[in-house]
Amino acid sequence: MVDPAFAHRFAQAWVAAWNAHDLEEILSHYDEDFEMSSPVIAQLQLDPSGLLRGRSAVKSYWTWALQLVPDLQFELMSVLVGSQTVTLYYKGARDRTSAEVFFFNAQGKVTKALAHYAS
Repeated sequence: MVDPAFAHRFAQAWVAAWNAHDLEEILSHYDEDFEMSSPVIAQLQLDPSGLLRGRSAVKSYWTWALQLVPDLQFELMSVLVGSQTVTLYYKGARDRTSAEVFFFNAQGKVTKALAHYAS
């Protein structure tokens, strides 16, 4: 079970790292072999499945994203706690409403993340 206090600490730290554009701090929340799923990955033709595996692959993608949107700021709107996951509902790039689902290991690191965007 995900502890609600953990979920809220994670949410605050995750948003703060993104808003600081601190890629190493962002990546510190993730397991070395985590999976990132996003329709943007497919749209950018990084992988037709929309899935990247491993910290180095995702680091390259996020490095590019931070360069593309130098004024990127996330606004946390809600933290949703599931039995096995945490979902962050936030405004992201260009004020686009986003939701991201995070799966955690026993060490509190993200093993899988699923990004969703309002169309």
